[in-house]
Amino acid sequence: MMLLILFSTRSVFAQQTLIKGSVKDAMSFQPIENVIIIIEETKQQTQTDPLGEFAFSVNVPLGEQVLRISKAGYISKRYPIVVNEHQIVNITDMTLELDNSSSQDLFTISLSDDELDDDTHGLGNISGLLQSSPDIFQRTAAFEFSASFFKLRGLDSDQGSVMINGIEMNKIYNGRPQWSHWGGLNDVVRNQEFNTGLTPSNYNFGGLLGTININTRASQMRSGRRVTYSSSNRSYANRLMATYTSGLLKSSWAYTLSLGRRWGNEGYQDATLYNSNSIFTSIEKVINDKHSLSFTGIYAPNRRGKSSPNTQEVYNLKGIKYNEYWGWQDGKKRNSRIKEVEEPIVMINHYWHINSKTKLNTNVGYQFGKLGNSRLAYGGANRIINTDGTIVFESGGRNPSPTYYQQLPSYFERNFPNDLEFAYGAQQTFLNNGQINWQQMYDANLINTSQERIATYMLYEDRVDDNQLTVNTIFSSELSEHILFNASINYKKLESKNYAQVLDLLGGSGFLNVDSFDGVQFDLKKPNTVVGVGDTYGYHYNMFANIISGFAQAQFTYNTLDFFVSGSITNTRYQREGLFQHETFQNNSFGKGEALSFTGLGVKAGGTYKITGKHIAGINAGYIMKAPSIRNSYSNSRANHNIVPNISEEKIMSLDASYIFRSSIVKARLTGFYTKLKGTNDISFFFADGIGHVIAESGTQQSGNDDNEFIQEILQGIDKNYLGTELGIEAQVTPTIKLKGAVALGQYTYANNPDLYLSSDRFENVYLGTSKLKNYKLAVGPHRAYSMGFEYRDPGYWWFGATANFFDKTYVDISPLTRTDNFFTDVDGLPFVDYDEAITKELLKQEPFDDYMVVNLVGGKSWRVNQYYIGFFASINNVLDEIFKTGGFEQGRNANYRQLRDDKALNKPVFGSKYWYGRGATYFLNVYVNF
Repeated sequence: MMLLILFSTRSVFAQQTLIKGSVKDAMSFQPIENVIIIIEETKQQTQTDPLGEFAFSVNVPLGEQVLRISKAGYISKRYPIVVNEHQIVNITDMTLELDNSSSQDLFTISLSDDELDDDTHGLGNISGLLQSSPDIFQRTAAFEFSASFFKLRGLDSDQGSVMINGIEMNKIYNGRPQWSHWGGLNDVVRNQEFNTGLTPSNYNFGGLLGTININTRASQMRSGRRVTYSSSNRSYANRLMATYTSGLLKSSWAYTLSLGRRWGNEGYQDATLYNSNSIFTSIEKVINDKHSLSFTGIYAPNRRGKSSPNTQEVYNLKGIKYNEYWGWQDGKKRNSRIKEVEEPIVMINHYWHINSKTKLNTNVGYQFGKLGNSRLAYGGANRIINTDGTIVFESGGRNPSPTYYQQLPSYFERNFPNDLEFAYGAQQTFLNNGQINWQQMYDANLINTSQERIATYMLYEDRVDDNQLTVNTIFSSELSEHILFNASINYKKLESKNYAQVLDLLGGSGFLNVDSFDGVQFDLKKPNTVVGVGDTYGYHYNMFANIISGFAQAQFTYNTLDFFVSGSITNTRYQREGLFQHETFQNNSFGKGEALSFTGLGVKAGGTYKITGKHIAGINAGYIMKAPSIRNSYSNSRANHNIVPNISEEKIMSLDASYIFRSSIVKARLTGFYTKLKGTNDISFFFADGIGHVIAESGTQQSGNDDNEFIQEILQGIDKNYLGTELGIEAQVTPTIKLKGAVALGQYTYANNPDLYLSSDRFENVYLGTSKLKNYKLAVGPHRAYSMGFEYRDPGYWWFGATANFFDKTYVDISPLTRTDNFFTDVDGLPFVDYDEAITKELLKQEPFDDYMVVNLVGGKSWRVNQYYIGFFASINNVLDEIFKTGGFEQGRNANYRQLRDDKALNKPVFGSKYWYGRGATYFLNVYVNF
């Protein structure tokens, strides 16, 4: 009987058609995990396991087939095979070679080295669209378009989700991922799973821009050592990285340690210092076949100098490298605007393979630390404190900015048109100096100190000290050969301390904790306080957030049709706690305010139809309701508890359809998309002139006949339309030459006229009616971008590539305040008597930027010397040194018709738009050794 059973079993196996094999590193000959194996004709795919092995056993196609093997960081290969019925095709020890071009660090890379990381076995062809790395269009957007502030589909980064080991890294404050938190650790954040757009993720519901999950498990990193040195003139001058990964040891432990440093006195712009250190550690214990426990720690403090946007007048005088934020002090450049981030991340991850088809991943993450942005405060000298504690106001301190409008030639041309010697003098002063005068501020403070007055100037930083706990559990189960089920529950808790802290009194004895412009007390609990270095100044409050969410998803996979459906629900709660009692808002600033609660819902679905092995069609649709961010929920959180009027959940509707062609020579994707955002909010901060009647209507007393104010501009109920097309194509025309191209055509516009409110430290939420924004273009970078290029890869392991990128339809960000009825209203509240509609139409016309072309070059070489793998690559961006505007915004200072008309009539407007210019020719050089 036993012999009969054994014979029968052997017969069954003998009848099975099977493709199996293994993949190893070409240099070390070690197994490579998570390599994507695709049968090109049917698009069936699987991945290699920790031993580098794979197998196809279900619906295996017969005849001549081609296997394509790929993994981020390696050069993809194709292997022809012949499959006969009831036979086993065994291809062992296929090799992949490292691709040094995948390590490029161009200007801003948000999508790079992404890979599939789903180790569920036996799923077959989960989706015809899953891939080990972004396709040609996404790579072009990341490497070629990003230097022009191009935004995928016109959307901000808060519409995507970035995770590390399943823990979302997007900030609760604004919804955006902070890539600097793991900056300088390129070697250990390469293992990524990427899902584009609304396509399904195995970890969370995702957003309009998809998801990226970075896998830092030590057992799944490539073992070995790597040392890298880089030189650049972009953001930093030097970078040094060293990484060691043990691989999975016989003791079932694995660990990785990576160290990095990036530094430089300045980048492309003047005085933009860079100082960053990074340390990463990952330790994993594989307990048994079912359980694994992993610890990850990331500490990447960084400090960098900011650069300023400038008016065209300033650029014409000083060039595109000019930065107003710095000045000479003791023979060194000192930048007044420093951003400092120090927010370590620690996480523990438990991986449980319940059985061969079901797994559960439970994660706990904690992030804490500080974020600071420094700036100068001025005006303290205009107060004297009497012995009885009262404050006497005198003349104020002058704005120390070298580009302050009263110091530029345009100001004198406007106010002294018949005495141009004043304008000429201002021009020469700005050309010869044109930077912050640190010594002058020290001198002013020393004089005031000797007279027992409060310091005129001081340096402070806006501080955010966050403590965030994230706990989630992610479930995945292969319910059948054709159905994969995913679900997760996620909890986030944030405690955020927000305040301004005095950094440097610049030789002064103290600074008064009152408003520098009107003497309003920042904290009535401690009036007339004189603050010193390390003290809290201006504002002080806590922000609390609690978010609990869940999602469920089913993915269905068949030979020619794949589809999915996914749903999510989220409850979000915010609450502000004021620690200062603001004088203007005595009953609405101290203690805890009203708790805000939002309910978010999401549903999305999509399908992929594999017409043939070469032709694929797909469609995805989604409807999402989500809470506004903390930033866009409170109208003036530094001063009071006030929330944005009529606040509610944001609504998002999105649809995209794609056609994909894949052959052995050509790969292409054409996608059309439409997205509508409804009910969003936006808050801006700036000085505005010409709002005297608004201040008067608020019941606030004006000082003299001054009608300017530092305001919060609140746009509520904004609708936006995003319509566009994406095309990416690459052709391997010869074994060594690849041609590639990409096109992005978009039309991104305001879809309605939202409500506009003004708030300040003197009044709150004054309604100005609607802002006539409908059909204006959104300032989201180029609406149209084109790229053409080639890559030559020699069998001798050297390569070279060039691309030409063309950008068009970039627009200035318009001022909503000038599109309200306030624009037509005089200080008496009546319409201007000299109002001219034709002039107004010209004044409010949105400025388009000139189109431009940028040419980039990149190339490299690699060698194998005994056990060492040595390589380098170099890139030159903007070889032709093209000068171009990448963005800008209208200054809202001229808030009414008469002021804007008179200003724009000048050859050099006093309050013209401010712009950002792209970098000229820059380089990046990278040398590394693997061993």
